[in-house]
Amino acid sequence: MKQKAFRNDSYTKVTGRAKYADDINFPGQFFCVPVYSGYTHAKIVNIMTAEAEKQPGVVRVVTWKDVPGTVAYGQIFKDYYILAKDKIRFEGDVAALVVAESREQALKAVPFIKVTADEIPPVVNPEEAVKDGSPLVHEGYKNNIICHHKVRSGDIEKGLKESDFVIDMEFETPFVEHAYLEPEGAVCVPKGDGIIEVYGSIQHPFSTRRFVAAHLGIPEAKVEVFSHPTGGSFGGKDDTASMIAARAALAAVLTNRPVKMIYTREWSMMESYKRPAYKIWYTYGFMNDGRINAVRCRILADSGAYTSTTPWSTWRSTAQSCGPYVVPNVRTDVYGVTTNNVPAGAFRGFGSPQVNFSVEQVMDSAAEKLGMDPVEIRKRNAVVNGSTTITGQVLDTHEVSTHEVLDAVVRETDFLNKLKRSSRGHSDGETLYGIGMALSYRGSSIGAEGKDFASCTINCQFDGSIILETGINENGQGAESALRLILADLLGVKLERILYKAPSTSHIPDSGTTVASRGTLLGGGAIADGVTKLKEIMSENIADKLNCLPREVVFREDYLWGRNGKKVTWEEAVSFMYSKRVYPFAFGYFQAPSVTWDEENGQGDAYFTYVYSCQAAEVEVNKKTGKIKVLSVTAAHDIGKAVNPAMLEGQIFGGIVQGMGMAVTEDFKIENGHVLSLNYNTYKIPKAGDTPELKAIIIENSDPNSPTGAKGIGEPALEITAPAIANALYNATGYRCTTLPLKLPEDYLASLK
Repeated sequence: MKQKAFRNDSYTKVTGRAKYADDINFPGQFFCVPVYSGYTHAKIVNIMTAEAEKQPGVVRVVTWKDVPGTVAYGQIFKDYYILAKDKIRFEGDVAALVVAESREQALKAVPFIKVTADEIPPVVNPEEAVKDGSPLVHEGYKNNIICHHKVRSGDIEKGLKESDFVIDMEFETPFVEHAYLEPEGAVCVPKGDGIIEVYGSIQHPFSTRRFVAAHLGIPEAKVEVFSHPTGGSFGGKDDTASMIAARAALAAVLTNRPVKMIYTREWSMMESYKRPAYKIWYTYGFMNDGRINAVRCRILADSGAYTSTTPWSTWRSTAQSCGPYVVPNVRTDVYGVTTNNVPAGAFRGFGSPQVNFSVEQVMDSAAEKLGMDPVEIRKRNAVVNGSTTITGQVLDTHEVSTHEVLDAVVRETDFLNKLKRSSRGHSDGETLYGIGMALSYRGSSIGAEGKDFASCTINCQFDGSIILETGINENGQGAESALRLILADLLGVKLERILYKAPSTSHIPDSGTTVASRGTLLGGGAIADGVTKLKEIMSENIADKLNCLPREVVFREDYLWGRNGKKVTWEEAVSFMYSKRVYPFAFGYFQAPSVTWDEENGQGDAYFTYVYSCQAAEVEVNKKTGKIKVLSVTAAHDIGKAVNPAMLEGQIFGGIVQGMGMAVTEDFKIENGHVLSLNYNTYKIPKAGDTPELKAIIIENSDPNSPTGAKGIGEPALEITAPAIANALYNATGYRCTTLPLKLPEDYLASLK
């Protein structure tokens, strides 16, 4: 981009002027809090509310019987209950709501609500849940399997038989908490015309609108959602945040007053969905020259009590189950399984971090067996221009840069020399050193799992200022800033002219949820379309004034240029449009290129383009304590085109640190369905002092599938940090950790001392 990089919302945030959910208040508002039963799996007998209703300040106690619309809803399956009806399916199921004049009064009334229920043994192990005869989490289902995705390519049995050697490995990854600093919250206001307004910390306002409308039993057009600055989401403020908004809206409608519902950290960690826990089994067949000949993969993904987006995230796991490599014979089976654990859903990476953690360790294990270095084995197998993926997709529509990102990291880190210096469990000092790498490709945006589109409006005011509205949501990632930069660059105007206005759901069409690293790619595509239309309108009307044809008008440097240097300022051009009674306005729309998918065999064009990434991590391990210290992470990402390099680096560094937390410190404890990690004193996220030395290498191969050439970085930055650290840990210690978070067993530590 030609304009200087910036962050347009920095000032309001650093000065405390940004209004988050808990900053929103309305006169006469009531406060709402959830009531939990304490059970993890139980048949409800009775919910007694009479004593709570007598408590000071209590306005109403709400149960499922008060829900005017559907009691259960969801993005894919309608199985997520706004309030528990007949059964408790996990510890975070909300049995009732207390609405009071103050939050303190509502909290004091909670112990007076008694939930009596008949306990049922909880189903908490996916391996047990898939067995015949296992107790059902949801009655009416044949079993606890909610989805099964496949890849069928070549002949797996023949491929394994003809391989020179076979590697079998098992991996396990846990639930992971999003750990956004701002818990969920919403304020809902009933209007006299039957409209309900929703304000809050919301990742996808249109999804929230659907939840609220369904539970209230009203048309979506009567729900208007206003998204406010979000204190982090990482995929986590969709289903749960929408359900919390629906509860606040229900209380508001029943009391005919504004209602505020703000979650505590403990409620959030007990109830909000997590990254799904995976159990993974891989069988790899290799040839002696290092080529992969066959892969069999089986995955059980713990979806928890409700479906949420598990069928979508596990689909990505399926499509990317063999990493960025050419494999002629593949059999992949990925199952989403319901249990009585906390629900699982969308989290930055969305099904890829778990498989990357596994695949990249298999690659290093095979390299060691062959006496080959990790770089060479990856180069021999990585997809290149014209390669065919495991789903049968030919990569011929964009630059396939696996070798480029790999070489960049190898050069920057002096990888091969540092690999030779790795300790492998032996050192004279108190610490061990190791370096490791990981390689990935990530399908951009949603892909064949759903419709992919975005829209915007570009509204030029009489004085030349411009209002930009899009359906892409600002979750703290800097989408507003990036989209303003794109508009300024394409339209050839000063950045200062553009005001980004966050629209309500009544002012702009749905642009899909702001996930899957799609904000810049899809939102930028919509802006490019809008700019093309706006330029056409203005050029047709102003060409005569510039003594040129409409197609010859050039928009540059805040001017419109014609022949022989003739020009008008942007303000003059807009004013001229108004004088001709032609409104300078455009609606932009971008539909991602179509892709095809055969669900039965897992074949087709999974995504219309890909992001290519490589990371290398260096670690130091204390021989006495086993403490893992990440010294540095170097990352190379081909993102097509860098819209805002400063923010791009920020996204890369943030993703790395979040991936480091998943790898080393974050241990979500849940026992028999009870969440034990309820705050940051027991769930350890990385602190500022834990941040390693970080290096970002930005590679730009402009993508022809993107109208701006740009692709997203939010998830590629995170998805290979854990395997890079895991491989570094092995090279430091000689011990292969196949579970997360990484931890050396006591007996192995003893052998190092």
